[in-house]
Amino acid sequence: MELHVHVEACISGSRIESLAAEAGVPMLRPVERLFEYSTLAEFLETYEWWCDLLRTPETAEGIAYEAAALLAADGIVYADVLTGPRYWEHLDDQELILALGAGFERAHRDGLTDCRLVPSISREQSAQWAMELVEWIGAERPTRVVGLGLDGNEAVLGRTTPKFEEAYARAGELGLGRTVHAGESSGPEGVRDVLDYLHVDRIDHGVRAIEDPALTARLADEGITLNITPTSNVITGLYPDLPSHPIGRFIEAGVPVTVNSDDPLAMSVSLSGEFEAVARIHDWSFDDLVAATRRAADAAFCDETDRAALHAKVDAFLTNRAESI
Repeated sequence: MELHVHVEACISGSRIESLAAEAGVPMLRPVERLFEYSTLAEFLETYEWWCDLLRTPETAEGIAYEAAALLAADGIVYADVLTGPRYWEHLDDQELILALGAGFERAHRDGLTDCRLVPSISREQSAQWAMELVEWIGAERPTRVVGLGLDGNEAVLGRTTPKFEEAYARAGELGLGRTVHAGESSGPEGVRDVLDYLHVDRIDHGVRAIEDPALTARLADEGITLNITPTSNVITGLYPDLPSHPIGRFIEAGVPVTVNSDDPLAMSVSLSGEFEAVARIHDWSFDDLVAATRRAADAAFCDETDRAALHAKVDAFLTNRAESI
């Protein structure tokens, strides 16, 4: 199960190259080097460049389907998938969300990963835009939409969390899951803000909370799940290498964490690869891997019936494994 993955980062270099050719846009750099970056700012600059090539509802629907196929090939049965309408500048926000939902719905009918959609506000957008998005979701209940997200480079944009307080409160009233990118480009103060103002159900990244023992203890006490992406944090320069990543320290502190890929094709990572790396570095047992998977089921933005079904899939896997030993 995957809870922190962006649909825009599930697009292959060859697909981007093809879209650039169709649009008559020169490649930013050769396709074999397109996904090379060493900072978050550099990654976001490249990300925005290829997102500018995503220009039709048909493209959005196809990319959603391809993302579900990519995740299914990695053995993922369920995913909460993030999308940032701000990155699809050629499409109306509502048109985009409907197209992505249609792609995920078609993929699910075809037996691919059960993908749910979490539209994300970008921190430079207005509080009014955010509220309008939330109210539209509440009124229309578009296919596969289950939550609300917030992203953007906090180091560049500054302290923007408080302005979305009303939109997040309304999302909670409507029963939408609430998550936020925080504690990546910001320090612990970014994590504290989303707890104080947005009352989130979980946090994407959140890793810099480890710098504040009291905040780490608060995350544990309140049971706030961190959707952690170790390799992504290394690629964007937050940590020098995987052994330096604090995921193990969060677990020791009692903070519920899940393991995620973040940007699979854009960073050449997979969820199975992340599990393998974390298990090797932190000496996880098979039981630790199962526990991390169950934490993802517990934090997923699905209803309780679907959550029980996810746990049943884990139970069935364990039973089959025991019988084969």
